[in-house]
Amino acid sequence: MFDLKNKTISRQIFDGYTGLEKESLRVMEDGRFSRTRHPFPGEKHIVRDFSENQVEINTGVCDSPEAAVQELSEYTVKIQNTLSRMNPREYLWPNSNPPYIENEQDIPIAIYDKEEMDKRIYREYLAVRYGRYKMAFSGIHVNYSFSEDLLEAGFKASGLMDFGDYKERLYLKLAENMAFYGWIVTAVTAASADMDGSFFQEGKKGKTTFFGMGSVRCSELGYWNHFVPIFDYTSLSSYVKSIRKYVDSGFISFPSELYYPIRLKPRGLNNLESLETGGVDHIELRNIDLNPLTCSGLDLRDLKFIRLLLIWAASIPRIALSEADQVQVAQNFKNAARYDLHTVNILFPDGEYMTVLDAGRKVIGQMRDFFLANLDEENRRTHGVMEILDFEEDKFIHPKNRYTAKLHRAFSEDYFVKNLEIARQVQEKQIRRMS
Repeated sequence: MFDLKNKTISRQIFDGYTGLEKESLRVMEDGRFSRTRHPFPGEKHIVRDFSENQVEINTGVCDSPEAAVQELSEYTVKIQNTLSRMNPREYLWPNSNPPYIENEQDIPIAIYDKEEMDKRIYREYLAVRYGRYKMAFSGIHVNYSFSEDLLEAGFKASGLMDFGDYKERLYLKLAENMAFYGWIVTAVTAASADMDGSFFQEGKKGKTTFFGMGSVRCSELGYWNHFVPIFDYTSLSSYVKSIRKYVDSGFISFPSELYYPIRLKPRGLNNLESLETGGVDHIELRNIDLNPLTCSGLDLRDLKFIRLLLIWAASIPRIALSEADQVQVAQNFKNAARYDLHTVNILFPDGEYMTVLDAGRKVIGQMRDFFLANLDEENRRTHGVMEILDFEEDKFIHPKNRYTAKLHRAFSEDYFVKNLEIARQVQEKQIRRMS
């Protein structure tokens, strides 16, 4: 827990590191899935996700949201420049939902050499277990860690005897609190209400489909397992054990198959052994849609809000979630992925129900009170705290200003054609910026 009344902690509270992962599908000039090989072999920051035509950008570890979005933009421009010179020309599909799909062969599993054949085998397993269509969703993951200096300051003020114990407790509490409050990220970044009908019915291509979701990939139609995972946040070993039990019991075959919006991750190789022995390095949020209204796919203000949310969630008391609570918080995430947020509810830890719109305003109000009480005016102004909170609160006061609402108004007549127009316009804009 960070005590912002401590001047050292307050001064360093924004010191942290951000890494971004962004997936995008490569498409041809007519909007069909690309059938070419990955055009960035050997580029460690531009890789593939599930399919050969799904580009994934992995930024480096950046010391500010601005630097992270800047790096994301630079790699996006690099991709766009390469795609524009291909023959035939290719584009990046701007939406989290895919274009129309002829059949599963439109989504070719990523090709790997013998040395990395385990990656191919894992993807073949996912294709059978969940279907390739679901693997065609794209989005953004945000990875965040607090600086070591900030953690040291928090440790000194904590009264604990062991720094490793303090850090473990802090991140476990953060993960548990974010399991409850993380739904608000889904609500403010949702940007994928419409889909091509071919996703649900083969041959129905070119027909825009709307199922009442604001973010299809974050809804019950998207990335969720066939069960609700229950985590033990009492210690890191217990947390790891609670994940491992799903592998041992056959619910999932690999820890990475656990499709949950919040993850604790180690430094380096991402597996349970590294997490248990090396400790937590950062937290990952996986519930951010691609934003077609921006060239990079991510609005800087949303990333700054996520940082504020993480700081707040790490500074307030722990919300101890029972098994029943954890079932409900999973539903909270799914409810926040709906389009009409005044028709679905959020359950708070004290048992209070309210609509997602009212809950969003309540949480942002609590955050505003917290930062007003614990940060001096200069610190708030330097980091634009109140402006960011106002920006996000407006999406709950005026739902028509949410990304998903703006895009639904634009795409409802022809999702496929409108997204293809954006793909072309964004590429031209980014190429002109380079020249």
